[in-house]
Amino acid sequence: MIQPGINYVPLTPLSFLERSAYVFPEKTAVIYNETRYTYRQFSQRIHRLAHALQKAGITKGDRVAFLVPNTPPLLEAHYGVPLAGGILVAINIRLSPEEITYIINHAEAKAFFVDIEFARFIQPLQEKMKGVTTWVNVVDKNTGMTPSSPLLPGPDYETFLQDGKEEPPGTWPEDENETITINYTSGTTGQPKGVMYTHRGAYLNALGDALELGLNSRSVYLWTLPMFHCNGWCFTWGVTATGGTHVCLRKVDPEQVFRLIEKERVSHFCGAPVVLIGLAHHPMANQIRFSHPIKVATGGAPPSPTIIQKMEGMGIQVIHLYGLTETYGPNTICEWQPHWDNLDQETRARLMARQGVSHVTAKPFRVVDAHMNEVPANGKTMGEVVIRGNTVMKGYFKDPEATEAAFQGGWFHSGDLAVLYPDGYMELKDRKKDIIISGGENISTIEVENILYKHPDVLEAAVIAIPDEKWGEVPKAFVTLKPGTHPTEQDLINFCREHLAHYKCPKVVEFCELPKTSTGKIQKYVLREKEWKGYEKRIH
Repeated sequence: MIQPGINYVPLTPLSFLERSAYVFPEKTAVIYNETRYTYRQFSQRIHRLAHALQKAGITKGDRVAFLVPNTPPLLEAHYGVPLAGGILVAINIRLSPEEITYIINHAEAKAFFVDIEFARFIQPLQEKMKGVTTWVNVVDKNTGMTPSSPLLPGPDYETFLQDGKEEPPGTWPEDENETITINYTSGTTGQPKGVMYTHRGAYLNALGDALELGLNSRSVYLWTLPMFHCNGWCFTWGVTATGGTHVCLRKVDPEQVFRLIEKERVSHFCGAPVVLIGLAHHPMANQIRFSHPIKVATGGAPPSPTIIQKMEGMGIQVIHLYGLTETYGPNTICEWQPHWDNLDQETRARLMARQGVSHVTAKPFRVVDAHMNEVPANGKTMGEVVIRGNTVMKGYFKDPEATEAAFQGGWFHSGDLAVLYPDGYMELKDRKKDIIISGGENISTIEVENILYKHPDVLEAAVIAIPDEKWGEVPKAFVTLKPGTHPTEQDLINFCREHLAHYKCPKVVEFCELPKTSTGKIQKYVLREKEWKGYEKRIH
C-alpha cells in the first residue's frame, strides 16, 4: 500500500542538493575563476535566492527567467527558483532581443535576471515585457563591466540575495509531475516552443547522466555546454547528485578549456561536435596529451569518426549521446562493448559515431515506418525515431495543438530518420526534412558529410538537396576550410567519389562560413532557402 511520507516521496532534483550539502558540507561544489563555494555555501546561497524570490512575490507556478551565461547565478537558479515554488526559464544568451521578448511574454515571466553584458539590449525593451515585476542585474566582475548605476530597474544579484535567509524555505513539490523548468526550442522554422520538464523527469535524467558518464564525488565537471540548453542536459542536477564539483566557464575558449582541464583536473565535460571541432583544430591540440582520464559527452549532431579519433589522440574518451530538448537532452547512448577494445581505431570510431541504445533511465525507442511498424534491423532501412517514457517532456507550454501533433500515436515523434543494426544500435541518417531523394534514391546527408570530414583540409561541412532538372534534386556541399588550405571544388568532389557511390557525391561545392543556430547547430534551412528560391520547394 502506497502511503505518502512512508514509502513514497515525490522525486525532485532538489533532493540532490539537500543530500550533498549534508554529506559533503566542506567539499568544493562550485569553482568560477578564483571564487570557490563549498556545498554548505552553495546551499546557503540557493536558500537566500529562494527566500528573496518569495519576498519579491514569486508564488507557486510563477515563471522566473534568467538571461545569464554559465556562471554561478544560473547554476544556483536551477535550485533556488523551484525551491521558491517557481518555474525556471533559462534563456539562450545568443538570441536576438526580439526573440527574448517573445519568450518573456509567452512564458509570462514575473521576474527577469539579466547578466550585465546583455542588459543594454534588454533595457530598451522593458516596456514590451509587461508581466515582469522584478528585475535583477547580474554583475559579473570577471567581465570588467561594473556600471556605476544599474541598467535595469532593480538590485544587483548579490544585493538581491541579502534579502533571503540561509535556512531552507520549506517549499517542496507536492506532485513530482509539477513543472520545474520551461526550455524554449531554437525556433528555426517559426516561433520557439516552450518545452515543459517535470521534477520527476529531471530527477531521472540527471541520475541517468551520472550513471552513464560515471560521475562520483571525485568528479570535476567543466561547463562547456550551455546551462540554458536543456538545463545543461540535466547535468546541472546530475553533478550535484554525486557531490561532484562544477567548474563554471563564462565563454568557451579552447585555450581556457585546456588550461582549466589541467589546473582543476577536470574529469568530464560536454559539448556539441562544433565544440569538439574547435578544440581538435586549435594549434595547441597537436601538443596536448592529457595525463589524467577525461570523458566528453557529445550530441546535438552526429560527431564524425574523424573528430572522435582526434579527441582520442588527445587522451579524451568520447561518449556519444542523442536526444532532443523534448527528451531532457540525452535519451540514447552509444554504450561501449568490451569486444570493441581489440578493434582498430577507425573501426571503433565508426561504431562510436552511432547513437546507440536507450539511456539507462529511458524507455527503449523505436525506429518505425510511416505506419508505425518497426523497420528491419539491417542497417539499411530508414525509419523515424519515436520515443516514450519517463524522460519525454510534459508537453509544449500553452500549445496543446503542437503537443498533440508531437505525441501522435502515443509516441513522441522526433523527426529524425535512422537505421537499426542487428546489434540493436541505432544510427541517425538525417532529419526528415534533410534527406535527399535523387532520382528515387535516398541519400543521407550525414553519410556525405562524414566523408568530407575525412578530407584533411575540411573544418566543417553541410550537405543539402538542390534542385536538378533531371534527378529532381542532387547533393550540394557547403564547406568551411581549415586556415591556410586551398583545395578546389573538384578536389573535394573527387575525394567523395573515392569513398561513395557517385550518385551520392556532391555535384557542387561552395566554400563559405556555415550559418548556425545559437546553440551551434548548422542551419541547413538557411542554405536550402537560398538554393530553392524561385523553385517549387519540396514539402518537408
